[in-house]
Amino acid sequence: MKPTQFKYSNKVLQPGGAQYSGNITEVAPLPVWSDGEQCVSCWQMTFKERLSALLFGRVWLAVLSGETQPPVAVVVSRSYLQET
Repeated sequence: MKPTQFKYSNKVLQPGGAQYSGNITEVAPLPVWSDGEQCVSCWQMTFKERLSALLFGRVWLAVLSGETQPPVAVVVSRSYLQET
């Protein structure tokens, strides 16, 4: 999956100096919407990933933090943020 720009993004998180291992091959800038309490990003699946999710019904979440995992949410919807 690749992070993607979206209508409501108002900030871009830049890669830090941390070292990553395993199958993490790239750390890229991440467009997010933030209100100071949460950051929301949007990710685009490749065709192969979409097919895999359809067949097996699994999505994995990796948080690049070795000691703990902060509160996170994985949501599947057309739009997470709605205009009010």
